[in-house]
Amino acid sequence: MPATLVITVIGPDRPGLVESISRTVNEHGGNWTRSRMAHLGGQFAGMLQVTLPDEDADALKSALESLADESLQVVIARDANTGSATAADKIALSLELVGQDRTGIVREISRILSAHEINVEELSTECESAPWSGELLFRTEANLTAPESADLDALRQDLEAIAHDLMVEISLLRPA
Repeated sequence: MPATLVITVIGPDRPGLVESISRTVNEHGGNWTRSRMAHLGGQFAGMLQVTLPDEDADALKSALESLADESLQVVIARDANTGSATAADKIALSLELVGQDRTGIVREISRILSAHEINVEELSTECESAPWSGELLFRTEANLTAPESADLDALRQDLEAIAHDLMVEISLLRPA
């Protein structure tokens, strides 16, 4: 049975960093299936998912951990694949938010999502200058999953109630 590893890496950004990780994965028979990587604050930060034969997982873990000697921090977790709920048992949602940047936006939105038992599957945030005023705008895009029993109307109401206080526009959609 194949093993799935979820690997996070962070360290000073430099040319060749992704190549050294991908070479190590490849040398151990790993298949790089998903990843998100970025340059943030002078650091390279990445997450990747690798599948490989179960018998090769420990050797890959050791090899990746040896990259830590190159000032790279590596954390590896094995996907437990608990299968507690299938995708058919979930409702996919998409959340978009834009507004003037201020402290606490992610905290307030995540508080409401948690209260409604909504899981954040993927979250992307950024700050950018507004086109006309130059003010700093905060943007968020999130892919969410909700249990079948979720009250989406109540979720929308709660999000709209804080949108005014946060001075943001929030859109909650159910992708087709």
